[in-house]
This record gives sequence, structure tokens and C-alpha cells, in this order.
Amino acid sequence: MSLKRPFCLLAILAAGLPMLATDGYFSMGYGTASKGMGGIGVALPLDSLSAAANPASLVFLGSQFDLGLALFRPNRDFEVKGNPSGFPGTFGLAPGKIESGSKSFLVPSLGANWKLSDKSAFGVAIYGNGGMNTDYSASVFGGGSTGVNLSQLFIAPTYSYKLAELHSVGISAVLAYQQFEAKGLGVFGAMGFSADPSNLSNRGTDSSTGYGLRVGYLGQFSPLFSLGASYQTRTRMGELKKYAGLFAEQGGFDIPSNYTAGVAFHPSESLTFALDVEKINYSEVKSIANPLKPNLMTAKLGNAGGAGFGWRDTTVYKLGVQWQAGRDLTLRAGYNKCKQPIPDSEVLFNILAPGVVEEHVTVGATQAINPNSSASFSLMRAFSKSITGSNPLEAPGAQTITLRMDQWDFEIGYSYRF
Repeated sequence: MSLKRPFCLLAILAAGLPMLATDGYFSMGYGTASKGMGGIGVALPLDSLSAAANPASLVFLGSQFDLGLALFRPNRDFEVKGNPSGFPGTFGLAPGKIESGSKSFLVPSLGANWKLSDKSAFGVAIYGNGGMNTDYSASVFGGGSTGVNLSQLFIAPTYSYKLAELHSVGISAVLAYQQFEAKGLGVFGAMGFSADPSNLSNRGTDSSTGYGLRVGYLGQFSPLFSLGASYQTRTRMGELKKYAGLFAEQGGFDIPSNYTAGVAFHPSESLTFALDVEKINYSEVKSIANPLKPNLMTAKLGNAGGAGFGWRDTTVYKLGVQWQAGRDLTLRAGYNKCKQPIPDSEVLFNILAPGVVEEHVTVGATQAINPNSSASFSLMRAFSKSITGSNPLEAPGAQTITLRMDQWDFEIGYSYRF
């Protein structure tokens, strides 16, 4: 069957969706099977979307395509305690608790793999990132309804090659498209904090494209043990010109590099344990990593030294188990722990992007339909997490801000081998 139409339809659909995630704004995992095991995948090929974690994996899979559709439900709110001081030069917020709207999202993914020979395979994976998404009906900063939306779509053509019978390498060209919108931030321009107030807020949706590379290695050292590793370069994105007065470097918003190493243990033919460790380098991107203070006072928003979200680099630990419960049934479970990237000194700007969840538990299963196709599901629960810090633009001790988030994610998937 031709895959051209499904790929085109998914690309159009995905480009317009606010794709959210759980490890900062990176997805916990890619593919229904991976998400059922806490997002693991660098040392355990599961389906054609495994290329998003490790491009070396595809040569160990057959020819197939995989489709997933997730219902993602994040619950986000913030609470301000203490009244504005009213002192000259301070910026107080109205006290109270406000919840973000837009709580349910459909998130598609699609992958395909073609086995070219015993030693090589070619595949394409389409998937998304995001997580900077809020929609407050209240006028948080005094500029009307407030929020941001970031969505990122990746198309990753991948080539995988066996160096030896049980060892492979792979490379993916990472082609990226992102959309961004912000509203309710005009007050920062009125206060003289932006280098380009006309391109700070309420400019509608802007977009940019970019590219990067992911390389990977996978080795099966015995029937009991395999080892994998991958590295993705910083993805260089075009500027978001409508928000050149918000993001550092005149609208710069690159996607940070990341690398992962993992192991998989197979104590029996029916049982597998896997562990991945991932490092995400948020500090590479100034618009993400620059702190609010002192940058807001020493450089204007939009300049290279302008204030950002103050995110730190983060490390993610993923643990998964898979059990072949019967000839046609596979069961999965997992745990994912991410050190949330927001310091308590950065709570003010991160009202817009409260990506503070840390602990996730998952379950999943795959049921064979016939020899060529199967259906899968995964369910993720990210437990409620909050951080509290002082309003950095208020008098000391006048106000505290608490950010909170929890999440649910349910995904169904379909695989067809051809």
C-alpha cells in the first residue's frame, strides 16, 4: 500500500496541533510501545518510531508502518499569595489561583521502515514536541487574556546499517517546523523592557523551520544484554520574527541538543527490562535559559542578553519492563523521572510555561490482530508537582507564586508489517 497520503495528512494535522510533552518540553517517548515503558527505546527497538530515540534501531526491525494517536490532558495552574506592595518600580500580580484552559489535545505520530537488505534499512518518523502551552482567561500581566503556545513537528528520514551481525549504526536528518504564539505580554513593552515592543505580544502565530542530525549506535552483546546510545545536535531554527521583541537574539528559538544511553536486559525470552538515561541541554538556547534577573534590568527582551525562562539542563531516567504474556499479547509498564528545569527564582515568566512535572508512571499493551498487524495502547500519569518562589519584580517577601501541573496521556497505536 502507498504511504504517501497518510504521511502528508499527518504532517498537515500535526503542524496545527499544540503538541505537549512531559520532560520539560521534550516528549517522554516516541511511539505507543515506548510510551507504555516509560519512554525507553535507545537499546530496545520496538517499532519504526524508535528511530526518534536511536536511528541505529531500524535495521533490527522488519518493513512496517506505525500510527499513533494520543489524547493528552495537562492540568496547569498558578497561585499568587500576598497583595502587591505598590512600591515604585515594583510589578505586583493580583492575588488568587488561576487555571489554564485548553486542557485536551490530540497528538498524532507516524513512522515507517523499509528493510533494504539484511544489513540496511531506511525509515521515516514524524513526531512532535511542545510543552510551553498555557491559556489563561485572566489578564495575568495586565495585558488581557494571557498565554503562549509552542508546537514543534519533526520529520526524520533515517538510514540504519549493520556493522556486524549484532551491531549497527544509524543517522537521521532532523527536519523541524515550529509554531509559536504569545498573548497578554504587552505590558513589558509599555514598561520599556522590550527592544521591539511591536513584536512582543498578540502578533498571532509565527513559524520557523530548521534542521539538525541524530546519530546512534546499538549493540546486542549476548542474548541477555544490549546497549544503545544516541546524540542529537542542536537544531538550528529560523527566527520567530513576530516575536523578535520577546525571545533573545531577535526571536531565536533553537531546539537544544540531547543525548541518551540505555541498556536492555533479557533474562528470558518473554521478559525484558530496559533503562535509559537522557540529558537535555536547555542551557544552549538563550531564549530558554537566560534568567529573568538580572537580565531584565541589564538588557531588553529580544536582545542576546534579554530575559528568558531560566530553564536549567535536565537529566531524565526511564525504566521499563515488557512481558510477552502470550503468543499474541505483550504487556508493558514503566517509570520516568525528570528533574524539572525551572528554578524557584524563575516562577514569574514560567507562569507561561509551567513544565514542572517530574514523576510519570505508565502501562501499555500490544495485541496481535493477525500475522501482519497489531493494536497497542499506552496510559501515562504524571503526578502533580508544584514549585513556589518569590515574585522577583516585587518587594522582598511581598508575594509568592506557586506553579503546578499534572498530566494524563492515553495513546492508541496500530502497526502493519508488509
